[in-house]
This record gives sequence, structure tokens and C-alpha cells, in this order.
Amino acid sequence: MNNATKFFGCTVVALTALAVTTNSSHNTVLAQTSNTTSTAGVLCKLSINEFNSSASIKKTSTSKWTCSATERLLTANGIPNHAVGTFPNANNPNTIAEVKVSAKFALKPVLTTTATTLGGPRGAIAYALNGVKFDPDTGGTCDDTGSSCSAAGGTGNWRMEALGQKSFNFGTDSNGAHVQPDGEYHYHGIPEDYLAKLNKGKTMTLIAWAADGFPIYARYGYTKAANAKSAIKVIKGSYRTKAKADANRPATNLYPMGTFKQDWEYVKGSGDLDECNGRTGVTPEFPKGIYHYYATDTYPFLQRCVKGKVTVAAGGPPPGGMPPR
Repeated sequence: MNNATKFFGCTVVALTALAVTTNSSHNTVLAQTSNTTSTAGVLCKLSINEFNSSASIKKTSTSKWTCSATERLLTANGIPNHAVGTFPNANNPNTIAEVKVSAKFALKPVLTTTATTLGGPRGAIAYALNGVKFDPDTGGTCDDTGSSCSAAGGTGNWRMEALGQKSFNFGTDSNGAHVQPDGEYHYHGIPEDYLAKLNKGKTMTLIAWAADGFPIYARYGYTKAANAKSAIKVIKGSYRTKAKADANRPATNLYPMGTFKQDWEYVKGSGDLDECNGRTGVTPEFPKGIYHYYATDTYPFLQRCVKGKVTVAAGGPPPGGMPPR
């Protein structure tokens, strides 16, 4: 551990509205002949009202999903319905609290040819089925020399990763999650205790809806994306650390490659997924095929962009996270 300030610095942003304009009413097939897919009828009536007895919570987790003719709607209180780590802790001094979650997702998401970056100051990348936010980026930075680093939202050029590095400790628990200054518990990686609660084993498990309306699955997928009879395997992202550090990066003997977001590069074909951790294929819920994302054990863990059309109206305090105390 270096001498960086041990405070958590993710940006607090509420995803208040998501909407798209569709140009087709036909379902996507494996060849993606239409760029619009209807998700109507899939988990349109899902609700949780469950007391969480974890020592750090002792509150009731509530979430409710419904569908209108054009939108998937979520209302929740942000309290997870599974075991969590100890909060506050030495590296994340925030207490889990209820927050108002109200989000809308396209019921007929539209696949595009370009990636849209979300998360951080632009809004949540997704919400899990239990109403907990996916927010994989951090506000922590280092300057070019590496002598001035703040995990609480510094002004340096080099953006810290929450997971997959040992230089900075963001106080995450076994779910790759921790707590923002307003009390919002949120995921940076695969929510292992939530998966254990779902208890579906080594199979494709839908755990969230992305900001563009496409589904997100955890870890497992079919060996052949278009064949539901092919073997199940652990799906891997297509990122690797760069062979050479970028110019002006802090020295790698101080912070090994992989510490910063800029250390990673997408290499098409090196894994199973595209630059947004997604691919088109069949899933248990969409046997005709759909574009979908994965939460993975490998970088980026949770996607940092979406491939569908999305309009985000976000609010909240400016970037920077929690000031040192």
C-alpha cells in the first residue's frame, strides 16, 4: 500500500431516465438481421421485499420491476438482499443506507455500431435485478509523477481501478462492492453472494439490465454463442494490459501495469467479447438470440460502455466523491 489517501471516490450519480427510439418491431435473430430486440415478457414482474440481517445493514431490501408498452421500470431502495462485508471499514468509511432508485430502460433496445461510454460522471452502467447499481469506475487518480494520488477523487490524469490491482485499497467486499458517501452500496465486479443466493450453478444467469436495455449475464455462457446445446464455459473479456506504458504514466515500479484504467487495451478476438463485454447469441431467456453483456472474472469485470442506444438524464453532486475526513 502506498501513501495515497484511503478514501473511496466513486462519483455519486442517479440514473433517472433511459429511453430509445426503435426502428423495427422484429426480434433479433442470431445473425442480428434487425438491430431492435423486444425484451417484453422477460422478468417484467419481479419484486423483492426481504430483511437483510447482515451486521452492516439490518434493513429491508426492496425492489420492483415492471414493464410498460415501451419501457422496463425499476423502483428500489438500493439495499442488497445478500450478505455483504463490513462497512464502514478502514478503506471505505461509509455506512450502507437506503437510497431512492428510479430508473427506466428501453423494452426494445436498439443495437448500434458504436460504443457509448457510461458510468462515473455520466451515470450508472446498469442495475442488478435486486436494484443495486453497477458503477465500475472510480474517482481515484494519480498525477503523472505518482507522488500525488487520491482515492477520494483527485485531479490527476491516471484513473485508478477498484479491482485487479494491489496498489490501492477501496475497501471492497466479496461482491466487488463498497459504499458511496451517500450510503449507496454498488458493484464494481461480479456480486458473488448475490449469485450464490440465486443458486443456479454453472449456467447462464441473468443478473442485471444494462442502461441501454440489453441483459447482463454473470460469468458463464455457451462455448458457441449461437448454440444453446454447446458446453457452458467461463466467458472471458478481450482486454489485456498494454505491452508498454503510456507516456507520462507514473513509474511501473511504483504502480504495476493494470493499476490504472489507461493501462488496459481492447484486443479483438483475444477473448470472447467485444469492447463493451458483450456479444450476440442465444441465452435461456432469449432462445432466438440477443445482444447481451457479461460480468466477467477478467478485466473490465463490469462493462464500461454500452452498444445500444441510450439517453441518460443523470443528477447528483459533481465528480470527486467524498472529501478526506
